[in-house]
Amino acid sequence: MSQDTLSPAVYLRRLLDLLSADAPAEEFGAIAAEARVGGVDERDLAEIEGATRTVLRMRGVLRQHRRREAELAALFDTASDLAGLRDLDAVLQSIVRRARTLLGTATAYLTLPDAAAGDTYMRVTDGSVSALFQGLRLGLGDGLGGLVAQNAKPYVTPDYRTDHRFRHTRTIDAGVLDEGLVAILGVPLLLGSGNGGGGEVIGVLFAADRTPRAFSPDEVALLCSLAAHAAIAIDTAEAITETQAALAELAAANKVIQEHAAAMQRAAEAHDRLTDLVLRGGDVSDVAAAVGGLLGGAVTLHDPEGRPLTAVGPGGTAFAGGAAVADAVEDSRAAGRTVRHDDRWTFAVLAGQEVLGGLVLHGRPDLDDADKRLFERAGVVTALLLLQRRSIAEAENRIRGELITDLLHAPDRDPAGLAERGRRLGFDLDRPHLLLAAETDAASRQRLAAAGMRYRGGGESISAEHAGAVVVLLTDDGTPPGDAARAAAAQLTQLAGAPVTVAAAGPAAGPQALAAAHAEAARCLRALRVLGRTGGACAADLGFLGVLLGDEKDAEGFVTSVLGPLLRYDDRRGTALVGTLECYFGCGGSLTRAKDALHVHVNTVVQRLDRIQTLLGPDWNSPERALELQIALRLHRLAGS
Repeated sequence: MSQDTLSPAVYLRRLLDLLSADAPAEEFGAIAAEARVGGVDERDLAEIEGATRTVLRMRGVLRQHRRREAELAALFDTASDLAGLRDLDAVLQSIVRRARTLLGTATAYLTLPDAAAGDTYMRVTDGSVSALFQGLRLGLGDGLGGLVAQNAKPYVTPDYRTDHRFRHTRTIDAGVLDEGLVAILGVPLLLGSGNGGGGEVIGVLFAADRTPRAFSPDEVALLCSLAAHAAIAIDTAEAITETQAALAELAAANKVIQEHAAAMQRAAEAHDRLTDLVLRGGDVSDVAAAVGGLLGGAVTLHDPEGRPLTAVGPGGTAFAGGAAVADAVEDSRAAGRTVRHDDRWTFAVLAGQEVLGGLVLHGRPDLDDADKRLFERAGVVTALLLLQRRSIAEAENRIRGELITDLLHAPDRDPAGLAERGRRLGFDLDRPHLLLAAETDAASRQRLAAAGMRYRGGGESISAEHAGAVVVLLTDDGTPPGDAARAAAAQLTQLAGAPVTVAAAGPAAGPQALAAAHAEAARCLRALRVLGRTGGACAADLGFLGVLLGDEKDAEGFVTSVLGPLLRYDDRRGTALVGTLECYFGCGGSLTRAKDALHVHVNTVVQRLDRIQTLLGPDWNSPERALELQIALRLHRLAGS
């Protein structure tokens, strides 16, 4: 070895420097070539070449260890991501990105099945540049992914387009071509694959290059490890989602249970409160007050026609009701539940299918189901109280009806006893009373009897069925009999739901006078029936028929009521209007014959008739008025003779 020749130790030291720097393999080979050119003897050259081979093996082992270290670090990071799983998409994206980085491929992607659509779809991609590829949907069993999923094993193809081990489709091939992929590695995402089991394939993880490539077993194993983590991530996310959904359902169920328990407790309290009211003898107004307090609103109770019976709470007393309430009650009856009209809630108070009234709640824009049930329960309690009130009233009216029957059958038998029975019932027969006799068609007679019990008019009353009619004794409040009869006919027609005819007589006081008033009312009622009239009237309203039907036969009163204005005029002025009128009627309404009979000029007759029209009204010569005038003139003449 010459003096300029380098020692073998120098070359060996340079090999170690290259190993430390992880230099390319060709640089290691250049050291031995340089030693040969440098004149190193054969024995030292063999040592340098042996050292080069050793260093290259060490370089391969170190590279393999570093790669393994990187893979383990990636798997560790992936496990850390799974431990802190918050966003499944982010975890899967991280796994796909690591697969692409570790395997050094152009792209990596992951597909999952879509059970609803019956195919698979791209869940995440990394390195993809084709929108067509990123939006691919693959039929089950199609493409390389279909082969992987079908056999639950990894598959590698160095050239996708020429590989016929799997089913090609136009859609998949177009997407792969658009992305420019050639070599593809696909591994299954397996669940439950431990202990030698096959497991369930829930997706496929891919790594792909745009040039031909043979993937090593280590690379396949690495991608399988990442796929296992991806499967765990998906399974964990689904478990978390299911757990969250179950927790949400449990929370919702717990809320429903709590609300139901609160509603049950409130309903029980309301039931106890309403029951206590009934047991203590409370009235419908007490029920309305209790319900208004429980529901936080004003409550009104109305009869079937919508008239208010009681009102409790602010704003309730100002509500008049009427037809709108009656319509709402009918809607509630038909629906069998509480109904809303405008800003009010209405529930029909029923006894079977009979409407007893309507309960109306004011001041509550909304009612939940529990509050509606409470309101409807109050309606049932109100119905019981109204039926109880009706039963009591019917019992009292039955006793009072027996009094009326005895009064009309035998008023002379025991007048003092009848008066005493009336006083025990709170009804003084010695006070003036109007007597009303009402009738309707046979089909509505029972409803009329019930309506008579409910009729009050202007004061206290008692009623009973007698001789096919309903008789009502009404305390006299100064209302003329005819007006009282018409008012009663209107209200009883509404209550009975059929036309009602009413005749009135009185006022009368005492058993005998009341019996006589009944006889007069009965005759007036018969006259109305013969005349085919409905509504109400008294004997005086029938004119001369009242004279014929009335007990007192007040002819003088009739003459005065018909001819009074003429009689007073003649008396003050000394004229002969009454005589002229009688002569005019006697001559058949002929002016010529009347002027001859009166021995006056025809103009005088005309002037007198004009004066008569002024005093009696323009209809004095109508058939009905003319008949009354002629009867009154005849009675006046007879009384004068």
